[in-house]
Amino acid sequence: MSQPSPWVTETENWVKSVIMKYNICPFARREIERKSIRYHAIEQTQIKQVLKAFILECLYLDEHPEVETTLVILPRGFEGFYAYLDLVDLATDLLDAQGYEGVYQLASFHPDYCFDGEPQQSASNFTNRSPYPTIHIIREASMELALAQYDEPETIPERNIAFAERKGSAFFVKLLQQCRQSS
Repeated sequence: MSQPSPWVTETENWVKSVIMKYNICPFARREIERKSIRYHAIEQTQIKQVLKAFILECLYLDEHPEVETTLVILPRGFEGFYAYLDLVDLATDLLDAQGYEGVYQLASFHPDYCFDGEPQQSASNFTNRSPYPTIHIIREASMELALAQYDEPETIPERNIAFAERKGSAFFVKLLQQCRQSS
C-alpha cells in the first residue's frame, strides 16, 4: 500500500487535532472513529480538470455508501482565496447541473479563509482555515439526520467563533503549523 501524500496526511492531522479535538464540527469524531472520511488530493490546476475530478469524487461517493464524506484537497493552483471561491461557486453550480442538488452540499476551507466583512487577521476566520484549499463534500441526508439529533445546531457557528476569539489567532496559527510538521 502506498503512503498517503503529505497533503492528505496534513489535512487528516488538521481534522483530528483541530476540528475534532476542539469540537469545531461536533459530527467529526463519529466519522473519524468509523474511518468513513475520505481524503482525496486533486493535483490538477486547470479548472476544467479539477471540476471533472470533483464530479468523479461525487460518483465515488455514490458507489461507496460506507464513505460518509470526502475532503477534496487542492494543494496547487488555488492558493489565492478569491480564485478558490470562484472554483467553489463553479463546483456548486456543477453539482446542480449534474443532478446532485439535495444529494451533496459543499463546505469550504482555505489557509486564507476570510468571512465576508471580517478583517483578515480575525480569529473567527480560523474556524474555516485549513492547511490547504479544501472542498468538503457532505451527504445532505446524513447532515439532516445529524442536525436533527443535535440540540440547537444553529448555535454551532456562534460557539465556534466565540471559541476562536477566546483562543486568538496565534493559537490557531500554531495548531496549523503543528499539523504540517507532524506529517
